[in-house]
Amino acid sequence: MRIGGAGGWEWIIILVIVLLIFGVGRIGKIAGELGGGIRAFREGLKGEDESEDAEETSDEPEEK
Repeated sequence: MRIGGAGGWEWIIILVIVLLIFGVGRIGKIAGELGGGIRAFREGLKGEDESEDAEETSDEPEEK
């Protein structure tokens, strides 16, 4: 066992214990929700950038 981190066998044992506690279906549901949250966060960041760009262009006077 390494000091300050887990090796390969330790991670395998941890994953088996998590599977036994939560079950495969519940872990899949949690992973899907986590992925959806990350996706929504990224879309929110892109939306802020697009709205900032729109505000910058709307501040410029229109030439006629």
